Amino acid sequence: MRQFAAIQDNTSEWYDYLSRSPQVERYDTPQLKWFISGVSYPWLNPILRTQLAADTVDEVIESTLAHFRSRNVHDLAWFSEHSGCTCPEIEPEARPADLGERLLAHGLEVAPPLTGMAADLLALNEDIAMPADLKIVRAGEASTLHDFVQVSLAGFGIPQTSENAYFTLLDGLGYQLPLWNYVGYLKGMPVGIAQLFLGAGVAGMYWVCTLPEARGQGIGRLMFLTPLLEARALGYRIGVLNASQMGEGIYRRLGFQEFCRSGYYFLSEPHV
Repeated sequence: MRQFAAIQDNTSEWYDYLSRSPQVERYDTPQLKWFISGVSYPWLNPILRTQLAADTVDEVIESTLAHFRSRNVHDLAWFSEHSGCTCPEIEPEARPADLGERLLAHGLEVAPPLTGMAADLLALNEDIAMPADLKIVRAGEASTLHDFVQVSLAGFGIPQTSENAYFTLLDGLGYQLPLWNYVGYLKGMPVGIAQLFLGAGVAGMYWVCTLPEARGQGIGRLMFLTPLLEARALGYRIGVLNASQMGEGIYRRLGFQEFCRSGYYFLSEPHV
């Protein structure tokens, strides 16, 4: 139960922290919570809370999508539910109960669920050799953050046209805790990234990625472990993340276990 709460609370606080960046437009009521980042990537334009009456939901969905489109945002993620857990949700389940069907009717698509995972930071599998030419650094200034953004764009398929908006989003948050960005350099070239967010009393991992040409050398696992070991040195005991299907097996081998799954829908339209 405690791990599930930690996963959900850390994710919620992470999104709240991102939405503090000066360029972000945010909306937060008991019925609906979302923000627009200016970056063409669904995870950075999320609808995080939906608590609507059945007779108003279609109107609200349509007006929300129209607002996003008016801001030239055509990539968004609409969170819908949590499953696979035995404890009460931090946020109540999305309402109405048929929200998913309503979203499909408005043109959104079902996305693969994310797996909420957690691990004891004192019990991680740390037996990973570091390539001799790999150097992992924390982004403490604009030049390193630019490298973080470049790897993000290539690794996650974010359009190059979003480079400035993505850099401004992160730069607007500063370079101090609770959020640290990491870049891995192989022979001086940026090839991997990871992001650490300290919130809800735990260490959350986000944006873990290795460029395709550098995979198969353990770089992704080292990018993941390095921030967690720094969090452990700061006194944190639990690490959490929301894993994609591709990364889930890697995190299990490092000591993480599944505690819940999060469902969401996404919209990705041609940009005009």
